[in-house]
Amino acid sequence: MNHYETIAGALAYIRSKALSQPSLDELAEQACMSSFHFQRVFTEWAGISPKKFLQYLTLQHAKAVMAQTENLAEAADRCGLSGTSRLHDLFLSIEGITPGTFKSQGAQLQIKYSINTCQFGQYIVASTDVGVCHLHFFQDRDAALQELLQAWPKADVICASDVQHEQVQEFFQNTAPLNSKIRLHLQGTPFQLKVWEALLRIPEGHLTSYANLAKHIGQPTASRAVGTAIGSNPIAFLIPCHRVIKSVGGIGEYRWGSERKMAMIGWEAARNQVQIEQQPEQLSMF
Repeated sequence: MNHYETIAGALAYIRSKALSQPSLDELAEQACMSSFHFQRVFTEWAGISPKKFLQYLTLQHAKAVMAQTENLAEAADRCGLSGTSRLHDLFLSIEGITPGTFKSQGAQLQIKYSINTCQFGQYIVASTDVGVCHLHFFQDRDAALQELLQAWPKADVICASDVQHEQVQEFFQNTAPLNSKIRLHLQGTPFQLKVWEALLRIPEGHLTSYANLAKHIGQPTASRAVGTAIGSNPIAFLIPCHRVIKSVGGIGEYRWGSERKMAMIGWEAARNQVQIEQQPEQLSMF
C-alpha cells in the first residue's frame, strides 16, 4: 500500500502541532492507524521516527527562542516542554551538547585557521587546543572563511598556523612520521558522532555503501539519516566520507564536489596498490 499521502499529512500535522508536543497515539489516530503500524510506516517513509522528527522541529524552535531570551525556563515553556530538564535532554540527545554550551557557541574558545593547498585543491583548516575542528575544500576563500565563522560564531577566530595544521599538510603529502596521529575536536549529535566514527574505520582504498554503513552502526533502516550525517561531516578527508558510495551504482553526492570525490577515491586506490606492491614477499611452507 502506498502511504505517501498519509505520511505527508502526518508531517504537516506534526509541524502545525509541534508546540503542543503531540503524542504517538494522537498522531496515529490522526492517520487512522494503530500506534505500532504508524510508527513503522512513518519511519520507513521519513527515515526517522515520529518522535525524532518532532524533536528536530522542537529543537529548531528552541534555538530561535534562545536567541531572544537568556531565560531557559521561558524557552522551554515557549517550546511546549514541561521544564528546563526536558530542554536539557533535548539538546543532549540531538546536538550532543547542553543548552548552555549551545548558547555560548564557542565563547572563550580560540580557533586558529590557515589556508593551504593539496592535491585536491585549496582548503581551510582550523583547530582548537583539543584538535582539528574544521577542514573544508573551497573555491571561494571569503565564503570558506564565513562558513567557519558561522560554525563557531562566538569563538575568537584568528589566522595563524599551528602544529596541527602542519600535521594535516604532512598527511596530504604522505610525509607524516610513522604512527603519527591527528587529533580531532568534534561537535555533533550522538548519531552523527557514531556515523563519523564508523567512517574512520573504513580502510584506505576501500569503499562502502550508505546501506552497509547503516548496518555497521546497528541501524539498517537509517540509510537516509546516515547520508545526512555524512553530509554534515565538518572535517573533509580526515573523516573519510568520500569512501561511501551508492549501493546501486554511481559515485554519490559529496559536500565538496563529485569530481573531487572521484579524485580522492582514485588517489587512495593507486596509493594502496603501490603499498601492496612494495610489501616484501612472504615465505610459504607447503
